[in-house]
Amino acid sequence: MKRVISWTIFLACLAAGCTTARAPRYYRLSLAPATPQSSAVPVPVSILVGRLSAPRILRDDRVVYGLSDVELGVDEYHRWTEPPTEMIEDLLVQQLRHSGQFKSVQRISSTARGDYLLRGHLSSLNEVDDPAGIKARFNVQLELFEQKSGGVVWTGSYSHDEPVEKKSVTAVVESLQKNVNAGIEQLTAGLAQYFSSHSAN
Repeated sequence: MKRVISWTIFLACLAAGCTTARAPRYYRLSLAPATPQSSAVPVPVSILVGRLSAPRILRDDRVVYGLSDVELGVDEYHRWTEPPTEMIEDLLVQQLRHSGQFKSVQRISSTARGDYLLRGHLSSLNEVDDPAGIKARFNVQLELFEQKSGGVVWTGSYSHDEPVEKKSVTAVVESLQKNVNAGIEQLTAGLAQYFSSHSAN
C-alpha cells in the first residue's frame, strides 16, 4: 500500500512540475573580429560551399569529448546551436565572402549555380584528454571541384590540437573557437593562393 501511495505522489509531483530538470547550455562558433578586406579586384568566379561529410557523432548537436584515443563521448547538457558540420560550412561562407576575393560565394542549394564547388570532410571537433593536458582538436579536409572540367583542382587540410587552459566546457569551446578560426583562415588563404597562381598562368 505504501508503495502505491509513493508512486501516486511521484506522478502527481511530476505532473505539477516539481522535478528539477537540468537545462542544457548552448555554444556557437564565430569568426574572429573582422579585418580590412582585400583591395584587389575579385577573381571572376562563383564558389558554392557544399555540405561537409563527417562521422555521425559530429552531425549531432551534442558537444563531443574524448575518453581515450579510441573512445568518444557526448554531453547531453552541453550542445552546439547547430551541428558542427553546419557551423563550419557557415564559417567558410562568411570567411570567403569577407575576403572580397571572389565574385560570389554562397551555400549550395537546388537553385544555386557556381563555377566551383568547395566540399570536404570534418574529422574532428572535440575535446581530447591527454596526459599532458586537455586539448581542443579540429581536423578538416577540403577540396575544390571545378564544375566545367569535372575534376578536383585544389585540396587543403588542417589538423591541430589547441591547448585548453582549464577543465571546463567553456574553456574547451574557447580553444576550439581559436583553433577553428586559425584553420579557416589558413584554408581560405590557400584557396585564394590557388586562384592567384592559376589566373597568372
